[in-house]
Amino acid sequence: MIKSMTGFGRCEIQKEARKFTVELKSVNHRYLDVNIRMPKKLNYFETSIRALLKSYANRGKVDIFITYEDLSQKQVAVKYNSAIAAEYLKYLRQMEEEFGLENDIRISTLSRYPEVFAMEEQSEDEEELWNGLKEALEGAFTQFVETRKTEGESLKEDILAKLNILEEQIVFIEERSPQIVTEYRAKLEDKMRELLADTQIEESRIAAEVILFADKICTDEEVVRLRSHIRHMRSTLEEKEGIGRKLDFIAQEMNREANTILSKANDIEISDRAISLKTEIEKIREQIQNIE
Repeated sequence: MIKSMTGFGRCEIQKEARKFTVELKSVNHRYLDVNIRMPKKLNYFETSIRALLKSYANRGKVDIFITYEDLSQKQVAVKYNSAIAAEYLKYLRQMEEEFGLENDIRISTLSRYPEVFAMEEQSEDEEELWNGLKEALEGAFTQFVETRKTEGESLKEDILAKLNILEEQIVFIEERSPQIVTEYRAKLEDKMRELLADTQIEESRIAAEVILFADKICTDEEVVRLRSHIRHMRSTLEEKEGIGRKLDFIAQEMNREANTILSKANDIEISDRAISLKTEIEKIREQIQNIE
């Protein structure tokens, strides 16, 4: 099943006192370009997150947003720094002796001095933290892939419909081409009769002129190749994934054949159909830009 490069996923997981929320969205991009926004505490897992995403997506500009909440009462702890307290006390006593002041220092006063007491963030079990985060990531990534597949199916149906239109234009060109040669021969004969009056017209000369004209406007090879490209694109659309670049190459080849048909066209109706071919192929190429 083909996948679009446009997608969205979200998952929220609460494991005991830990709550993880992962959201991601993507748009078209030539390669896989990943941008992750998450709390500093989770930065350690950035490489693992990128590696995990690669098993779900090959191309696209992906933005991942991660939030983390620790609902326990163990996030931080009070740390007492006895060395700092001793330094403060030593200098307070020195001031007492130097200036003859009463030393009224109390524990409650000393405890308010900077760095005597500090809030220290508790270290967490990295394995437990990753297991919870990974579960949230996998849930969001799975939903992300499903939205890409749904969009991909819509793109596939639209491209197949456009390929049908291309084939209709090709059928018209194939049927119209012999008529152009016949009409050219009739016009050529009329013109020569007008110029030569009663003089006998050389059939061999007319035949030679018609052959040259037919060869000049002949698009048989281009039509055959264009039909081949259409079949190739249909079969490629049935492949599983990673077909975006391949489809784009096929569309370029289709456009090349359409350009040649247009350059050879010596008939307003075929010119119109060739322009329609180019228009539909361009629409197909635009849709292909969305395919992973």
